[in-house]
Amino acid sequence: MSALQPNLNASLDLDLNPSQYLQNASLICSALDVTQAIDILAESLNEVYLNDSPIVLCVMNGGLYLTGQLLPKLKFPLELDYVHATRYDVMAGKSLKWLTKPKSSVKDKNILILDDILDEGITLKAIVDECIQLGAKQVNIAVLVDKMLDKEKPIKADYVGLTVPNRYIFGCGMDINGWWRNLPAIYAFNNN
Repeated sequence: MSALQPNLNASLDLDLNPSQYLQNASLICSALDVTQAIDILAESLNEVYLNDSPIVLCVMNGGLYLTGQLLPKLKFPLELDYVHATRYDVMAGKSLKWLTKPKSSVKDKNILILDDILDEGITLKAIVDECIQLGAKQVNIAVLVDKMLDKEKPIKADYVGLTVPNRYIFGCGMDINGWWRNLPAIYAFNNN
């Protein structure tokens, strides 16, 4: 999922090519920071799910990076599924459109949602609400990054790898105008 970013139209030049985005960015979290955060997430999740077999829901597209890095480090049996939801009016942040709901039955199951970022929290809350409505026993959220906002979010992540400032960030699953989800480090676009 593409994260809602602050002042998207005001701060992001949509005419830049991918290299220009990276050239006009600052490193926020190194690849080593990201790897270490994922290792710590894995340790925590291995303790929690030691005697459980949850359904892991990857939130597309942003959660794909974290899921791919995290799955080989998890030492418990799990079912893997994905969800894909997007917001119609990104600037107003109101309507949610489901592209893919869980294909696995979540009824009476423990669910672990994996996503790239907890930004505004609106989409993640809708995903959690949907799982609960479908009868999930328990729903936990693990995110690679939690963005520090000046307002309260409608939901909190149970497991957070890193915290980042309220800037337009990309890399490690998060994109900038569709680019750079593949970067192993996290960058912030410089608002000049």
